[in-house]
Amino acid sequence: MLWVKAFHIVFIASWFAGLFYLPRIYVNLAMVPAGSSAERERLLLMAAKLLRFTTLLAVPALGLGLWLWLGYGIGRGAGWMHAKLAVVLLAIGYHHACAVLLRKLRAGASRHGHRWFRWFNEAPVLLLVAAVVLVVVKPF
Repeated sequence: MLWVKAFHIVFIASWFAGLFYLPRIYVNLAMVPAGSSAERERLLLMAAKLLRFTTLLAVPALGLGLWLWLGYGIGRGAGWMHAKLAVVLLAIGYHHACAVLLRKLRAGASRHGHRWFRWFNEAPVLLLVAAVVLVVVKPF
């Protein structure tokens, strides 16, 4: 189980690295001047590739987490585990929101400016901090 835990941590860190950087590409997309189609297309391609790669990292991260939860059986009734699972659901929702935003950016239908994307970029940091504190400290 220690191998499962080690790889879970590696995949979580990798998944979140993608979630940290993807909205930064969105910030740059929101700042592209109207006539700069080459720059816009390059950033859209980068975002699409990063989203695909980040999704591929999320799958084993979540699968290994499920394996740990079922294998260890710890925290099933504990409040910290319920809170951590809520954070995981929020992270999955954030990942999905990134995909929806990319579709809107690709279609030119996004109404958000670079400042909004800068704030949007802070959410995964808060989610990761919450998850780590819940797992390590087990406050309740």
